[in-house]
Amino acid sequence: MSFRKIVHQLHLWPGLIIGLPVFIIAITGCIYAFQEEIQDLTQPYRQVETIGTTVKLPSELESIAENALPGKVLHGISYKTPGKSIEAIFYNFNPTYYYLVYLDPYSGEVLKVKDMEKDFFRWIITGHFYLWLPPRIGQPVVAWSTLIFALVILSGLIIWIPKTRKAFRNRIWFHWKKKPGFKRFNFDMHVVLGFYTTIFALIFAVTGLVWGFQWFAQSWYKLAGGDKSLIYTEENPNYTAGQKTSTLTNPIDKVFLFMQENYPDAYSIEIHPHQDNSTLLMSHAQLAEGKQWKTDYRYFDPNTFEEVEVDHIYGRIENADFADKLMRMNYDIHTGSILGLPGKIFAFLMSLLIASLPVTGVIVWWKKKRKS
Repeated sequence: MSFRKIVHQLHLWPGLIIGLPVFIIAITGCIYAFQEEIQDLTQPYRQVETIGTTVKLPSELESIAENALPGKVLHGISYKTPGKSIEAIFYNFNPTYYYLVYLDPYSGEVLKVKDMEKDFFRWIITGHFYLWLPPRIGQPVVAWSTLIFALVILSGLIIWIPKTRKAFRNRIWFHWKKKPGFKRFNFDMHVVLGFYTTIFALIFAVTGLVWGFQWFAQSWYKLAGGDKSLIYTEENPNYTAGQKTSTLTNPIDKVFLFMQENYPDAYSIEIHPHQDNSTLLMSHAQLAEGKQWKTDYRYFDPNTFEEVEVDHIYGRIENADFADKLMRMNYDIHTGSILGLPGKIFAFLMSLLIASLPVTGVIVWWKKKRKS
């Protein structure tokens, strides 16, 4: 068997196996691309009337939110730009729950208590990450499908390489002098569109594999020259067992006022209350809308209010080197938001084209199978 035939088999059979997972991953990625914009248009409780510059402090909002969701543990409070409501985040692994309490930043009024497990976009992202299977099953399936997809794309590029100049012209654009038959139309859709989506499909695959496999994330980071931990933690390195409880009054208010003073133009400021002295007070400021990588993470000892430096990549952006920034950009690159709205639109279109490849590929195979 020739090399080209071997590559063709490596493209065909793995492609058929992962066709459905890839289709679901790509389609859910398309739908999720504009989730922020769609939610802003369809969920009025996300906006409020701006009636001043002084907002409620986190300690005040903490008690209001906890009264709205008794028995649940507050994970964080997120302040947005003026005109947007505050989000009190209740998130827990065991037992599992995820709620958002939307609050008026000026009056503290509860605008909406939302169970995110019942949210449409939460359902979409669950499909994207787990194919709506139990996470322990769905996550490995998605990760391995993504890895195989990258290999299928590379094998497809080898098969695409034409032998003649005429074949080259036919594979870089549609040459339909007359209305093509369905078979020719489908073949060109697979070959031509497959070629133009190759580099972007590989970018989606690589950034997806960073989440899919820890070994891949570590290798990718080290290849870029990174030497920090990729695991986010709020553990207090200064904590010792038996340490006295902090005597600071409303420490989360102190953190918020500090962040507000240091980041007056931030798109959002989020505060994470510490559960006990073994955890740090954490706050982060997203410096630009739609750019999650442009975020400053600050950590404070709850006993002394001294700032603590961390040994993972989620610290201050000015202390991040190239490898740190590359890993922190992973979400923005994956979604296209690294280039703003035009990037999101482009990522949406590329995801849509990628979703078409398993469909057109199966049809090409089926037509040849029937003919033979």
